[in-house]
Formats: sequence, structure tokens, C-alpha cells
Amino acid sequence: MKKIQRVIFSGGGTGGHIYPALALIDYMKKQFPNIEVLYIGTSTGLESQIIPKVGIPFETVEIQGIRRSLSLSNLKSLGLMVTSTLRARKIIKNFQPDVVIGTGGYVAAPVLLAASQLGIPTLIHEQNSVAGMANKFLARFVDKVALSFPEAKDNFGNFQDKTVYTGNPRGQQVLETPKETSIFEERFGLKADKPTVLIFGGSRGAPAVTKAALHAASQWMNEDFQIIIATGKDHFEEEKLNHPELFNPEPTNIRVVPYIDEMPKLFRLVDLIVSRSGATTLAEVTGLGLPSVLIPSPYVTANHQEHNALSLVNNGAAHMIRETELTAANLAEEVTSLMKDPEQLNKMAQAAKDLGMPQSAELLLNEVLKIV
Repeated sequence: MKKIQRVIFSGGGTGGHIYPALALIDYMKKQFPNIEVLYIGTSTGLESQIIPKVGIPFETVEIQGIRRSLSLSNLKSLGLMVTSTLRARKIIKNFQPDVVIGTGGYVAAPVLLAASQLGIPTLIHEQNSVAGMANKFLARFVDKVALSFPEAKDNFGNFQDKTVYTGNPRGQQVLETPKETSIFEERFGLKADKPTVLIFGGSRGAPAVTKAALHAASQWMNEDFQIIIATGKDHFEEEKLNHPELFNPEPTNIRVVPYIDEMPKLFRLVDLIVSRSGATTLAEVTGLGLPSVLIPSPYVTANHQEHNALSLVNNGAAHMIRETELTAANLAEEVTSLMKDPEQLNKMAQAAKDLGMPQSAELLLNEVLKIV
């Protein structure tokens, strides 16, 4: 096998761009224990908080996104694109990587552009079924475009011959997470042998999902399954005041928490997921073969979360409730009917597993090695 000694990653803005990068970095370190990794992001993006915490050297460039409408801020964006590309060139020259990998977000644009200009092998990874602006812009410059959804290929126009379907490395990473059933009792005071539903809206929460779930909770209190609802840190105290019946005292089968640090471990144990349909979440549920009820965020570019969700729904792996149609009543009915129909859950689980890419990190690394 070829060896990679130094690699630069760039991607940010949301966890959906960062966690796949971390999953691939984790896998690369297992294959090449002496590999040196540098991550380039912005000082204001989520990556500036996450990357240093995991001990990966971190450099920054200043860049901002392009507005889709005419705006004076786009002139500033173009100016920053020039200066950030020059800064990225300097960082790349100093680090001398074997390859530069972009995982999306506008910060990846100047970094991958600079690497291409310097003749460094480049690869971008597109997590969503609808490609982002940065990755579509970069397609003409990079050597390879890796896809999490085969449907995204059509987004790359004249550069489709550069695309390859690898899946999302987060799927392989979560599949390799050990099962620890003790989490149920130790972390939540619940029973390890009871069917469990996990409801969450992402690290910052999704108010529409949370409110519907908390209002539906009264209909689940006497069911023979248990529910974990993660509200997001920003909304927890408010919802605690709004729903004292879920806290004082706690129902025996429902737990409401602000945030779950051990989410990959919990994914290994639950029977049904209710969540948004971000790319990382879908990589995890298909990697593990988990049934899901998906509530796409309507506040994302090109409505890509609904397209993500439909890729599972159309294959029988998930059900979808659009936010405009979401109520406590229909969420309660959806969850209850699925949890009382093990045969349906099993069919959805198998369909999800069939869509999963359990060797996604390995496939992605193989594509990296081909261009090095």
C-alpha cells in the first residue's frame, strides 16, 4: 500500500462537514500511525471549537460565503477569496502535504484551489444528495470528487467523470463503536432490555422537533417502550419550565436531556431514530441499519435535507414528516405505530442497512491513494 505522510483537511461551518473529516482522519491514523495531519478552517466556524479539542493542529483563513442574490457583501467575499487563497498557498508550501482533502463549506474553496494551483493532489467529499456551492465550484480544479449519495453525481455537470461513490466515512466509524448497554442505566436511568426511541435535532437542537416530541410525550408515558429526547443545550431550560410533568417526577420511560455526548454509542443501542436528515446522521443510520422518522430542516440550502431524506424514504428505510406537517399528534402516532410493529421496523432496518456503506472510510482512503 502507498503511504501518506502528511495530509491537509479543510471543511467547516457545520458538523456535517467536520465529522466526516474526523472519521476519515481516525481511519487514516489507524492505517498510517505516523501520519501528520493539519486542518485548515476559519476562526469563527464550528471547526475552530472541535478540531483543537481533538488535538489536531489547526490553521485559519478568513473567508465568507457568497450570497445567491446580488449583494455588496459579495465584493468582500471575492476579495477574501483572493487573500485566503494566498494564505492557504503559504500554509500548504510550509506543510508540504501529500494530498489535500476538502469536506465542504466555503472555507474549503480557497484551500483546495490553492492546493490545485500548487500541483498537490486534491479530493473533495460531498456529504449531501444536493452538492454545495463550494464543492461544485471546486469540481473543475480537483482530481477526484467523492460522493455520499449517488444522486449527487448529476450536480457536477461536465465533471461527473471525476465522481466516485464512496459513502460517508462517519458510517464506518459509528459501526466500529463498541456496544455499551450500561449507558441506559448509568446515563439515563432507563432499562437496557426495553425498546428505545431516540429523538434529537442536532447539536444545537431543532425547536420544531423538540416541541412536537415534548407535547407528544404524554401519549408515550404508559407505553412499553422508552423515549430519550435531546432538546439541544440552547432550549433545555425553557422546555424544562414548559413541561414540568416530564421532570417532577420523571416518567419511568421518558428522559429529556440537553445534549448527548455519547451519541454514536447510543445509536448502537436504540431501535428507532427521530431526527433531522443531515448527511452525517443518515450516514450513521444507514451504516448501522437503523429505522428512522426523518423531519428535514426547511432552513438549509437547496432544501437538501429533504432530498437526503427521500433517498431513504424511496427505498423503504425511513418515514418522513415535513416540518410544515409536523404536529405532536402525528409524531406520537407515527412513533407508536412503528414501535408496535416489529416486522415493519425490521423491514426498515434491513432497507437502511442495504443503503449503508460499511467500508466507506476504506473506500474513500483508496480513492485518496489513487491520486497521491
